[in-house]
Order: sequence, then C-alpha cells, then structure tokens
Amino acid sequence: MAQPATGPVKGPSSTPSETGSTSTPGCHPVDEKLHPTRLVPAALQHIAAMYAGVVTPPLIIGQAVGLDTAAQTRLIAAGLLIAGLTTVLQTLGVKKFVGNRLPFVNAASSAGIAPILAIAETNAHGAQLPAIYGAVMVAGVFCLILAPFFGRLLRFFPPLVTGVVITLIGVTLMPVPVGWAQGGDKEAADYGDMKYLALAAFTLVVILLFQRFGRGFLKQVALLMGLFIGTVVAIPLGMADFSAIEAAPVAALPMPFDFGVPTFQPAAILSLCIVMLVLMTESAAGMIAVGEICERKTDGKTITRGLRTDGIATLLGPVFGGFPTSAFAQNVGVVSLTRVRSRYVVAVAGGALIILGAFPVLGAVVSLVPMPVLGGAGIVLFGSIAVSGIRTLSEAGLDDSSNIILVAVSLGAGIIPLAAPTFYADFPAWAQTVLGSGISAGALVAVSLNLFFHHLGTRGRVTAPAALKSS
Repeated sequence: MAQPATGPVKGPSSTPSETGSTSTPGCHPVDEKLHPTRLVPAALQHIAAMYAGVVTPPLIIGQAVGLDTAAQTRLIAAGLLIAGLTTVLQTLGVKKFVGNRLPFVNAASSAGIAPILAIAETNAHGAQLPAIYGAVMVAGVFCLILAPFFGRLLRFFPPLVTGVVITLIGVTLMPVPVGWAQGGDKEAADYGDMKYLALAAFTLVVILLFQRFGRGFLKQVALLMGLFIGTVVAIPLGMADFSAIEAAPVAALPMPFDFGVPTFQPAAILSLCIVMLVLMTESAAGMIAVGEICERKTDGKTITRGLRTDGIATLLGPVFGGFPTSAFAQNVGVVSLTRVRSRYVVAVAGGALIILGAFPVLGAVVSLVPMPVLGGAGIVLFGSIAVSGIRTLSEAGLDDSSNIILVAVSLGAGIIPLAAPTFYADFPAWAQTVLGSGISAGALVAVSLNLFFHHLGTRGRVTAPAALKSS
C-alpha cells in the first residue's frame, strides 16, 4: 500500500559483502547488477513488503461496486500487472523522458480509495467503475501536465499539509477493516458473528507476535504471515472460499475496457485531481528519500521523470482496470534496511508482479483470504498509515498556534463524513463527491489554511526542498 516516506535514512555505503554485488569498480550501487543468488531473494523481499498493499485497492473497490468473484479476480490481476509494468518502467527508464532510474516501486495507492468509494456511492450500479475510470484517466493527464512544474508547487504541500492528509487516509479507511472483521457482508444474517470477530482477533495477534518476536525477514513480512496463518486456520472451519480459484483462467491478459467504457463527471474528476496532487507529493518525497539512501542526487529532472511515469500509469491503467498510481514507501524502507540499492532488484520484482498479473489463477489465491482475516490485518495496515501521518505532523512545527489551528480544523473537516455520513446529504451532487471524502475535504481545508497562514501577507513563505528547486 501506498504511504509517504517518513524521511531519508542515510548510512555508510554498502560493500560487496553486504549486498552480494558483482559490479565492476566505479559502478554506482544503484546500477549494480547482482548475482542471481542475491538478486532473486532481494526482489522477493520487495514483493513481500508490497503485495498486500497492491491488492488492497482492487479488493476494497471491487467489493464496494459489487463485482462477482470472477470480476474481482480480474481486477486484482490487472492491479498486479499494471504495478509490475510501472515499476519496470520506473526503474529502467526510457532515455531521459520517463523513469527515475532508482530502486523505486510504483502501484495503485490506497490514498485514492476513499474518494473513489465516494464516487461509487453517487452512481448507479453498473455505472460506478466507468465514472471512476474516467476520473482516474483525467487525473493521469493532470499529473503529466503538472510534472515539469511540480517542484514549484510543492511549497503548497509542506509536511503540515501532507501529514494531515496521510493521517486522514488511515482514519477514514478504518471502517473498512472493521466491516471485514464482522464478516464483510452487512446484509448477511451472521454479520458480526463471534466466529468472525475471533478469526480477525487471531489474525491480529499472529501479526503482533511476528512483529514482536520475529527477526529480519520474518519481521518484515509479519502482515503476510498473519494473512497466511489466518487463512490456513479458516480453511478447516469452512470460512475460506475456493470458488475464485476454480473460476479463474490459468493465463489471460486483462482485456481493454473490461469493466466498461469510461465516463467523465466533473465532480469526480475534481475529487481525484486533488488526490493526484497528494500522490505526486508522496512520490516526490519518496524519490528524495531514495536518492538520499542511495547517495544519488535526486534533482528536479529526476522527479519530473518519475512523476511522468506515475501520470502515464494513471492515464493508461484504467484501460485495463487500474487506479491512481504512486510510490510505495514501504519499499523505500526495504532499501534503507537491507542496503541493497540496485534498481535491477526492484525491476525483477516488477517482472514478478507482471507474471502474477498475467496468470489470474495466481491472483485468485488472494481471494482465499476470508474477510475477517483481512479485517485483522487491515487494522494494522490502515492504522500504520495514520501513524505515518502523525509522525509527519510531529515534525511539522506544532508549537506554532497557527499550525495547531490548521491541523485541528483540517482533521475536523476530514472526520465529518466519517462521524456523520449524512452531513452533506442536502448538498449538490458535486459537493457530496468532493466533501463526502474525508481525504479530499481535509486536503482542501489544509491547503487553503496553509495559504492563509503561511503564504498571504507578510509571514515567511514555505519553500520547496532544495532538491526540487532545479525543476
């Protein structure tokens, strides 16, 4: 799942013994081509860190729009395929136009889920995904247009603003895993049954135990271990559904416009363009962090190429069933922790995601995970997003009373749709779409108040990071 980087972590350059490098002298660690015995395990580690996050958006959105098991499987496969293609394009690049050529993972971001669900709620069944995909495609064009100029716009999205948005992403998504923990289907007679709650709690405990007592790789994949063990326990209890695997083809590429021809609604487009600004901020921050970790300067041109990759993926992804694409900061953490900085490692991970997406039967394995198991893991997954936002806010100067007011009002505006879902019921449809998403509402208020307090009048202006000034 997509999260913003919490800051660069620098350390000493790794040696061949640390990374298993077989590079020639003078080769930068980012451009090292490792031996396959080191390359493949390192790539699998990246997949382990991101896999649950990649399948989260199609799982949530597919459930929300009422897709059947077969369609849900295709949506997951499309998400994996697009993530793989985008990651390969980002790491390898195309001349000097696309790709930041860093060990950087891209996939559908969880930041777009809440606004997308708001769009779904304002459209009739069958018209939901076309409206969503139309808005996503325009957001991709929006990203491509802004990419060359984003360095100058980033001053309007300081940590004070992004911290609010990130926190709201985690908070506003929390009802989703809570619903999963109760069985997933609110119309079912046994919704909220203790057997579902017990399975969700068991999964959560497993994750906590791996996080507490696991070492190295096991600690990194605590979330996946919880999903796996929870599913294994659920199978003999009859709580796992094998129908998706039985229905899924072994190999099949996603078909263009399989989920409908996109439609274009102004309110939906506005909502996702706001989200795209946040995603571009996350990607820019992630690129700066990776550049620091890899000791390779991340300048404005590098960020522009990286954001172009996001824009292309967001524009073309909906043709096959994709959603807004951004950086996966958990993989930034993998690079920092392992000190394996080769972009070819991440490129191989992208290739593995392409294989998973091209073989829907592999993607269908994800549907084996029962809703309560996802619920237990989702509490950790979405809660960690909120924690990332809180960490960002803690470094954003909250000793200033103006900043405290900014955060307080923005969080309040963002929580209104969660606390009172019918609050905007009498507003026009376009306003319901924009304000009905806590993330969009909170972002609008945070940006507006940041302009009011820090850019208008005589107060000091917030400047962009030095790495972006050359864009």
